[in-house]
Amino acid sequence: MNTRSLRRPFLQLSLVALALGLTAPVWAQAAKWPAKPIKIIVAFPPGGLTDAYARNYGDYLSTKLGVPVLIENKPGAGAIIGIDAVAKSPADGYTFGMSTSGTYWQNRILYSKLPYNLDKDLTPVTVFPSGPLVVGIPDKIPAKNMAEFVAWAKKNPTSMGTYAPGSYPHMVADQTNRQQGTQIQSVHYRGEAPMWLDVASGQLQIAVGSFQAFNAVSTRGVRPIGVTGSYRSPKLPDVPTLTEQGNTEKLVTLEGGLPLVAPAGTPEAVLKRMADEAVAWANTERAAKLRETFAIPNKPKNLAETRKDWEGEVPVWIKLAVDLGIKLD
Repeated sequence: MNTRSLRRPFLQLSLVALALGLTAPVWAQAAKWPAKPIKIIVAFPPGGLTDAYARNYGDYLSTKLGVPVLIENKPGAGAIIGIDAVAKSPADGYTFGMSTSGTYWQNRILYSKLPYNLDKDLTPVTVFPSGPLVVGIPDKIPAKNMAEFVAWAKKNPTSMGTYAPGSYPHMVADQTNRQQGTQIQSVHYRGEAPMWLDVASGQLQIAVGSFQAFNAVSTRGVRPIGVTGSYRSPKLPDVPTLTEQGNTEKLVTLEGGLPLVAPAGTPEAVLKRMADEAVAWANTERAAKLRETFAIPNKPKNLAETRKDWEGEVPVWIKLAVDLGIKLD
């Protein structure tokens, strides 16, 4: 047998091996995630709790996944602009969104027409807890609790600040009007910071928001008269919850959150990894400092637990919106 005849089979095998060697990495690369930067669209401006969570978690995620995680703020229209951008993004695992629970769960009732379908176009990943929200008023108003404030509001022009139309504070204002006969006007802001500044200046008579944003003006003539949720704020242990003050409405016992969502159809493995990383991040020192700053005692959950909570809690929030009958368009 000559050398040429020996070379031919060897050459053929080499070509086959080369072909497999070239194509295997291509297949692996196509299946690899992430292979490029990830974007988290925040439906509120910088400076609030939603933005703080996104940036803190995004920094951690970048180090774990080895790709940049970009935070893009798209505020406006009661978070509709930001949520719409997520809903219309490719379901390839590179675009996620963060907003408040109310804007995801209740907007379907508050608005007759939305540019997206909240049930079909988005899927939950995890929910970052927001902790008890603080009810704050200017020092000049002679009220020590919510009942005294309601009595004052019945005799004086009153405006409540909210961080978005249809947000939790908007619901509280509307429910108070219906239950107590007040005429509190809701004034909507793009985020918490400007809202609390107007409470400090006396342009607003009441607002509801995160502890950190409230605390930024707590030395400027703003004081707490209550907190929402089922337990007291770790930072304000002497301030009773609205439930402790005698408010039996379901709304004030609920604890909202800041859901991280993805376009529907995003690969299951990606959703699970993102949720698992949120759980792991929550146990870091930096995450603990963020929760301590915002007075948030609890942590995000994995994908399976998030879906279970979503199924149980969303109908409750939707029913509240239906019962209140608020329409924003």
